[in-house]
Amino acid sequence: MTQTLAQLSEQFTIPASEKSPARTPAKVSFKAGQGGLPCIHINTAHAIATIYLHGAHVTSFQPKGASSVLFMSEKSWYEANKPIRGGVPVCFPWFGPKADDAKAPAHGFARLKQWTLASVDEQADGSIVLLLTLRDDESTRALWPYSFELGHRITVGSSLTMSLEMRNTGLTDFQFEEALHTYFTVGDIHRVKVLGLENSSYVDKVAGGTHNQGRNAVEFTGETDRVYDSQADTVIDDPSMGRRILVSKRQSQSTVVWNPWINKSKAMPDFGDEEWPGMVCVETANVKERAVYLMPGDRHAMSVTISLQPR
Repeated sequence: MTQTLAQLSEQFTIPASEKSPARTPAKVSFKAGQGGLPCIHINTAHAIATIYLHGAHVTSFQPKGASSVLFMSEKSWYEANKPIRGGVPVCFPWFGPKADDAKAPAHGFARLKQWTLASVDEQADGSIVLLLTLRDDESTRALWPYSFELGHRITVGSSLTMSLEMRNTGLTDFQFEEALHTYFTVGDIHRVKVLGLENSSYVDKVAGGTHNQGRNAVEFTGETDRVYDSQADTVIDDPSMGRRILVSKRQSQSTVVWNPWINKSKAMPDFGDEEWPGMVCVETANVKERAVYLMPGDRHAMSVTISLQPR
C-alpha cells in the first residue's frame, strides 16, 4: 500500500525538542519534494538530510557546519518510473544492463519503486535511524522471478550509514548484484584522488572490459568507469574543498569508481553538460563475479559509513 504524506506525518514525525527555540524545524518531517514525490527531511544537531521514498533514495546529507557531501544533478528527473540522478541510488538486483534482457531498466528496479517506510527511531546520541523496505510484487517478478524482502537502513548522525539488508523469502535460491551508487560532491575532479585501491585489481569498462592491476591512487584525466575487486575502505582526497571523505564499508567486495567526463555528460539527458568536474562516484557494491548467492531463508547485509575529515 502506498503511504500518503498525511499518514507518514501522523505516524513518524519527530518534533523538535521542547527546549528548542520557537519555529525550530522538526527532527523528522515529511513533505512533497521535487516532482511531488514524497520525501523525508531530517534536521538534527548533527546534520540535515533528505530521503525520497522513490527508490529509498538519499538525495542530501550535510553535517552541521560542513558543505554538502552528496552531489545532485540539476537536470535530474523526479518522476515515477524514472531514476533520480545523484545522491545514492540503490542498484538491485542487477548492476548496469540486465544480461539477458536489454529492455529491462538499467541497474534494476529498486531505484524506480516507491519503498515503504517501516520505522523511524531517534538514538540516544541524537542520530536518526530509518528503515525503508521493498518486497517482491507482480511487477518485480515479471523482471526477476524471486521472492525477497530488501531493507534500506539509513542512519543520519555526524556521519551517514546506509545498510542494504536482503532476505530470501522464497523457496528458490538466487543470485543478485547490489550497489549503493553514491555520488559525491568534489571541488575539482582534476585534483581529486581516491586512496585505498592501490593494490586492487579492476575491470576498466572504458577500455572495453580489460583487467588491470592497481598500483597508485586513482586520479582522473578522462572518462573513468572501473570495477575494483576490493573490500578496502577508501578516501576521497579533495584539496579544492579542503577535506577528505571517508568511505568505510562492510560485506562489500566491489568498489566502483566513475566519472562521465565530457562526452558522456553531454549524452545523458538527466545530467548537466558541465557538471562532471564537481562529482565523483565511489560505489559500495557486490557485482559481477562478486554477486551474492542466497539460499531460501538466508540473509545478507552490505553497509557503508560516510564521514568527513579536514584535510
